[in-house]
Amino acid sequence: MALDGNYDQRLSRRAMKAELLDAETELRLAYAWRDERDEQALHRLVNAYMRLAISMAAKFKRYGAPMNDLIQEASLGLMKAAEKFDPDRGVRFSTYAVWWIKASIQDYVMRNWSMVRTGSTSSQKSLFFNMRRVQARLEREAASAGEELDGHQLRQMIATEVGVPLHDVEMMEGRLSGSDYSLNATQSSDEEGREWIETLEDDREQADETVAHSHDVGKLRNWLLVAMNELNERERFIIAERKLRDAPRTLESLGNELGLSKERVRQLEAAAFGKMRKSLEGQSREVFQFLG
Repeated sequence: MALDGNYDQRLSRRAMKAELLDAETELRLAYAWRDERDEQALHRLVNAYMRLAISMAAKFKRYGAPMNDLIQEASLGLMKAAEKFDPDRGVRFSTYAVWWIKASIQDYVMRNWSMVRTGSTSSQKSLFFNMRRVQARLEREAASAGEELDGHQLRQMIATEVGVPLHDVEMMEGRLSGSDYSLNATQSSDEEGREWIETLEDDREQADETVAHSHDVGKLRNWLLVAMNELNERERFIIAERKLRDAPRTLESLGNELGLSKERVRQLEAAAFGKMRKSLEGQSREVFQFLG
């Protein structure tokens, strides 16, 4: 269901009015949901921490995603946390839920950042969400020390800091600095300019190739029809059943139907091919040039 523009405001107001749970109540609700599948307990637990989900969603607005969508993803993460939470571990639900909420939002942001997949491994995800922050800190530290870092040095330091290969940093830098463009956009500001899609090579069969192929297939079909007409009814039946069916019949099955031995059917088939070959030879040398 589509969310209207005021959804996040209404949800935020409702979340701020939700009850605050103490540790004992939270634990009781978690047990009620896990052991008894008490949906009222689940709703109280989720509603109480919806403000946490909304607060975390707001931190990702800088990635350009609609706040409504971020809240929705945060809510899904909260629901997953409630489903998987084990109260016997002695951890507060809010502490456990933070991981699921953050993971859900991050997955959404990365899926929608670009039509080109940005990355899916944990190291690529860490790089995506931390690269700009780490880069800014390294640049500030270098400036404070009176140093100037070139691009390669900076990328190498980011790779070391985040714990990823250098080529991952180079790839992510290109992804984050670029944007997706429509292939129907023109190559210049001129509205009459050529669209980018026109520069892509069309690997489909070209019109002249299509016409030539159709013409050749037509000629081959006519040659074969003439050759088939040289056969008697039984020979045409054998050739059709052995060579023109999607699932060719065996010599034995044809022999059973015709009241012949398997060897006799093979002989008739060979004789029919001999007649067809003679007919094709008489039509044109072009037949054999065409068949290679």
